[in-house]
Amino acid sequence: MPPGDLSRPSGGESPPGAGVLDRSRCQVGGINQNYTSRAGTPYHIQIEDRGPVVDGVSEQEVRRLNLIVYANYGEPNARIVHGRDHDFPDLRTHEHNRFIEQQIQELAAQTRQVIEEKEDRQVARIKALIREYYATKDDATKKEFEQANSNFPFVFSRAWMELKADKSAAAPAPSEAEVEAPEEVVYPLDAELRERVIEIERIIIELGQDLRVLKGQGGADDILLQTCRKLVTRAKESLSGREPAEFSARRLDMTRGSLMTTWRQVKSRLK
Repeated sequence: MPPGDLSRPSGGESPPGAGVLDRSRCQVGGINQNYTSRAGTPYHIQIEDRGPVVDGVSEQEVRRLNLIVYANYGEPNARIVHGRDHDFPDLRTHEHNRFIEQQIQELAAQTRQVIEEKEDRQVARIKALIREYYATKDDATKKEFEQANSNFPFVFSRAWMELKADKSAAAPAPSEAEVEAPEEVVYPLDAELRERVIEIERIIIELGQDLRVLKGQGGADDILLQTCRKLVTRAKESLSGREPAEFSARRLDMTRGSLMTTWRQVKSRLK
């Protein structure tokens, strides 16, 4: 997708009286945008209008915007650090095309905030790892924060500077929330595998939301909660990419199938 402003579908306007556009005219291109975080990390935000598609989870036709974020853009260690599908109603009109154009611009602005929030969590995680290593001298912990330094050098530098400032302020030990590492998802460069990963990540998020509602209604028993925890934990381990075999199409499809089955059970109990 060439960089620049939003593109519009070719072919001119519909003739007077035509209310519904052809499927091929329900795409407005997208946007490619570079962004440098407050820590100094170069990012690239790519948003593509996929047009009308059938959602693999709900099996409904939707208008889909696909978002991908690259970190360390232009560097040898560039990697995809965020990916998400954003779905809207499948309305095939010029007015809806203009609405989608606006959503692309708003999504780009929101993504810049997402980047900063992700870096804040990474800084907290790196600081906790460094503290843990100096307290325990654990080699596995050392390797983990060294890997973070290799993947995100600007974020690591910020974390190190904050730690030095914390020492002078006699900072207290990190809280439980700070010690807990944020969920890390590796997005494959292969487009087909990446779509599977994005879909599984979305199912995990929506399963969690529905499960919280069900717990609030008093409809979640211990067996269901334990099943959900085990499945989601296993799925998150698969998405972390620590084992290359986890990113086979067959393994991802099995993970998706297990999550979908459990999600249907949760939804069936919602009042």
